[in-house]
Amino acid sequence: MSDLLALAAHDPRGVYATASELRDTGDPGQRVLALRALGLAGKELGRLREGIAHLREALRLAESARLGYAAAQVRMNLVGLLAAGGDIEGALAAADAAAPVLTGADADRLLANRAYLLARSGRIREVARIARTCTDPEILVGLRINTGLAKAYAGRLGRGEADLRVALAVAERAGLRHQAAMVRHNLAFVAMRRGDLPRALALYDVVEPEFAGAEERLCQLRVDRAEALIAARLPGEARVLLADTVDRLTAGGYRCDTADALLLLAHAELADGDPEAAAETARRARAEFAERTGSALLAEQVGLRARWAHGDRSAALLAAAERTAERLAAYGWASAAADARTLAALVALSRADPDHAEHLLSRVRGGTVSTRVAALHATALLRLARGDRPGASAAVRAGLRAADEHAAALGAVELRGRAAGWAAELADLGVRLATGPRALLVAAERARAIAGRPPAVRPPRDRRLAGLLAELRRVSAEVPGRPELQAAQRRLEGAVRARCRHLSSSRDAVAGWGWLVPALAEALGDRMLVEFVRVGADLLAVTLADGRCRRRVLGPYDKVRTDVRLVRFAVSRLAHDPGNAAARASLAATAGRLHARLIAPLSVGERPLVLAPVGALHGLPWAALPSLTGRPVTVAPSAASWLRAMRTPSAGGHVTLVAGPDLTHADEEIGAVRASHPEARVLTGAAATAENARSALDGAAIAHIAAHGAFRSGNALFSGLRLADGPLFTYDLEHLERPPRLLVLSACDAGRVEIYEGEAVIGMVTAALGFGTATVVAAVTPVGDAAARDLMTGFHRRLAAGASPADALATASGSLSALGFVCFGAGHDGHASSGCDDGPRPGTAAL
Repeated sequence: MSDLLALAAHDPRGVYATASELRDTGDPGQRVLALRALGLAGKELGRLREGIAHLREALRLAESARLGYAAAQVRMNLVGLLAAGGDIEGALAAADAAAPVLTGADADRLLANRAYLLARSGRIREVARIARTCTDPEILVGLRINTGLAKAYAGRLGRGEADLRVALAVAERAGLRHQAAMVRHNLAFVAMRRGDLPRALALYDVVEPEFAGAEERLCQLRVDRAEALIAARLPGEARVLLADTVDRLTAGGYRCDTADALLLLAHAELADGDPEAAAETARRARAEFAERTGSALLAEQVGLRARWAHGDRSAALLAAAERTAERLAAYGWASAAADARTLAALVALSRADPDHAEHLLSRVRGGTVSTRVAALHATALLRLARGDRPGASAAVRAGLRAADEHAAALGAVELRGRAAGWAAELADLGVRLATGPRALLVAAERARAIAGRPPAVRPPRDRRLAGLLAELRRVSAEVPGRPELQAAQRRLEGAVRARCRHLSSSRDAVAGWGWLVPALAEALGDRMLVEFVRVGADLLAVTLADGRCRRRVLGPYDKVRTDVRLVRFAVSRLAHDPGNAAARASLAATAGRLHARLIAPLSVGERPLVLAPVGALHGLPWAALPSLTGRPVTVAPSAASWLRAMRTPSAGGHVTLVAGPDLTHADEEIGAVRASHPEARVLTGAAATAENARSALDGAAIAHIAAHGAFRSGNALFSGLRLADGPLFTYDLEHLERPPRLLVLSACDAGRVEIYEGEAVIGMVTAALGFGTATVVAAVTPVGDAAARDLMTGFHRRLAAGASPADALATASGSLSALGFVCFGAGHDGHASSGCDDGPRPGTAAL
């Protein structure tokens, strides 16, 4: 009978069924055991109120039968269930009543439950002080989990992880599979707090199946997974996950877990730019925390952040943030206390009180990447308020380094892109602090490097990911005719994203940026670099030509963004209707205005151009500007990425030509292009599958794909080119051993990108450049089929004659229906270099 209690966590459904049959036995002791088993199983199954009712019945029965020790055991079990239901005082009373009676393993189990209770009530310091050895491995595991988590919450991640690893070793030696899964769940939590998001997300995926049927633990895992998603700057996904989890927890009566989920939901809403919703959800969380004063403070902190985001700069907010910081520190919430002090310092600075802000910042220590970056942002503002611009710039650089180190561990392109958002405000301050043109160029490049520098070592090909992509390709190909498959498509896309987020990585550190401008000046030759930068509401440009940097103010960014939209619309209409007079007139007028705003002030002369856009300019079909028609132009996400592309070694290789299905003139285009490359490998018809294309792309010197393109707004990495068996996704390009040196994507919108906060640019083109392709030619708008065929025929003819990609595209363009094509990356033949692409050169100084 006692085995039922041990099995409640492993097999709650089986235990519930068995205990239900035994609860009416004549022996009071056996009935108490059965009711205890029903209570524990009910908790695991998501029926907390029912579980508490069973335990209360067991307690009444034990007391009426004068079973004192059994009554203490029931109270021991009540501690965990009452804590989960939010009845902290009742749980403490039950623990206090049971403690004098229980001995041996039961006493140890009560101690573990008390540690759980104290942790859930926010009394972190008390949990961390618990130290007692016990012989029962299951109890030892529970105790170590609770003390380990308490230490992690207090900011002692190393010690907390050490406790959890001891718990994992004990669980594995004793064959406690369920307990081992619980430990791994909490190791994922610590990994997330440490900033190792790939490991955290991978562990959550491994553990989740182990909790099937255990509703409470599954919900707890989902809450922690949501925190990892927020740390990965995916608050929209976290909101969806948490809203569903809150409903489940509320239905099950898990008030304690409901409060935790609401707290995380408020964080997600705040990170998602919705401070009003965050303030309301934080209020709900405070109400749910009720007796858990320490945890209620966390909800109060989010509410204060929401007030700041909504524009509150009052003395009342300053006082409340200071008060909350002190109370958080007293309860052991180290990271939250640091964040609250940083918020108070920001309010003090906004109220022109730098002395008070300095005092507050002097007490900020450690914390998550967001807390560290926020504290350094406040430090930069403080130094700027004191007139110390060099000190402010140093704080900005330190904050950008913290964000860059965080991004360096992320192997997934999506997560690296989103990591730049942690430092967006700080990067903007760095740009505003830059006084000269070189300083402005370097400041802009520092920010773009967070998301833009590729991993030092490419990840190996993941067979599981390859299988998921193949299945997604198959389903995606059938969805147009079978809408019922849309759910399967979404599920597979989620699995692909999850798998990619497991990828960890590393990047070479950047010790300084003094190497950049000299290296650019040497590589540019007779070309001019133009890097566009947003400073507040204005658009600026930094030019570099003949070794000289210049800075130009180009006017309001919003006006440029509006005109870019108009140009894109006109070019898109002309792609389908080249003779449209209204579109021609609109294009001429708008392109003329953009020339006057973007190019005329720069004194570019007749030079070839290397452009590093910002914001909406990433979607501009540059050949539409009259001064750029026929001029060699190449576009790169940043100056450093252009330099890296120029240094891509050229190792020869074959030519690959691929024609997708249902595209008018695709076969003709490939046939015409083949005339310039007679030895090319050609894939058409049924042979033009994604896997065949991937294989043919690997090691190619030149690869040309003519196919229908589809850009996925909201997740650009699922943008694709339609081939015989379905889309070739951006994800498919990631694990090529030798990416093509020149990749030509003759498809509508293949050059479009998604721009994340912090100017991170994600799309098929930028991904290909990051994976090692030197140059990509692709369209940022729709293009006409016939016009694309004619342009590409001329492009490859000039390429075969020795022209660089940028030169070949400039001289081949002509039809208005093909204005959308842009040359990205190197654009020219660079020279392989053994030097560091993203680091200082010997003899240069760090900036």
